[in-house]
Amino acid sequence: MNQLLHQIALKLIPGIGDVLMKNLISYCGGVEEVFKAKKGKLLRVPGIGEVLATSIVSFKDFDRAELELAFIEKHQIQTFFYLDENYPYRLRDLPDSPCLLFGIGTLDLNPSRQIGVVGTRKASEYGREFTQQFIADIKPFQVQVVSGLAQGIDGIAHKACIENDIPTIGVLAHGLDRIYPYQHQSLAKKMLVNGGLLTEFLSNTNPDRENFPKRNRIVAGLSDVLIVPETAIKGGARITAEIAHSYNRDIMAVPGRINDYYSQGCNYLIQENKAALLNSCNDLILAMNWEQKAKTKPTLNLFNQLTITEQELIVYIRSKVKVHLDTMAFELNKDPGSLALQLLELEFNGFVRSLPGKMLELK
Repeated sequence: MNQLLHQIALKLIPGIGDVLMKNLISYCGGVEEVFKAKKGKLLRVPGIGEVLATSIVSFKDFDRAELELAFIEKHQIQTFFYLDENYPYRLRDLPDSPCLLFGIGTLDLNPSRQIGVVGTRKASEYGREFTQQFIADIKPFQVQVVSGLAQGIDGIAHKACIENDIPTIGVLAHGLDRIYPYQHQSLAKKMLVNGGLLTEFLSNTNPDRENFPKRNRIVAGLSDVLIVPETAIKGGARITAEIAHSYNRDIMAVPGRINDYYSQGCNYLIQENKAALLNSCNDLILAMNWEQKAKTKPTLNLFNQLTITEQELIVYIRSKVKVHLDTMAFELNKDPGSLALQLLELEFNGFVRSLPGKMLELK
């Protein structure tokens, strides 16, 4: 709790964003150590000048951090700090990823397959029908859906997930003490049963305009592939797609008639080769090679042919579900380089799957 208190306190200092926060923690050796550091040491941290150094050494607003801690405990909110093992591995290596996330519900932030679905708030019947059918069609492939709980395509995607018993996570542009838009109160409550809500914002944070691009980067970063059924050329979903493109995420967009205002963003992404053309769920499955992977299972006989060391590695990964390579090397007291070669051999034999951010899981 003391660690979390200082993590929250660091978020309360004006001018300290996620990049600077990571720099401070790295240079000082920990979150609490940031608040114990002398001003001279803080001034040596890249990006920290006189004003920010003074703000840190003079910070006294721990009462506000205590209130947030009480809110978290009262509502059984989960926290995800970027140095913790439970932090989403898809976000871990992104330079501007949030240092601290807050979530509520039955959250799994590290599923094997995760897609983002974003689009215009003014969905046409064309966009609505495509999104509903697309979500229904992905059910057999055990995919989790992430979106922004906004009106239009976002809400349609979340509702379709609930109807088809597909886990779905809504990323918010405000704190967990409210739901915006208000019309999605009931929807958000239903999502807690199979998925949940996620945010980087403290309670009492309003859904201000500048918070939405921050929300969008989380949706983009969490997605193996971003799906865009409908968006205007300057729509928020188009911005999310551009962020996803900068993160080297796959993007797929649904084409529309050239004169349809809310298809122009999709057509642009396809034309600029930033998005692949999406006609149906089959296009997604083929592009991500998910159908083939779902059928690939190592046999028991092949397992028995492995060395004792290789079998021990598989048992270890199974106990963790997903594990970071460096964590595995540390806990097993193995050289990271040698371990990486052993795991590569297991991957070739169909036992292990490498995930972004040096994460590993069994196939």
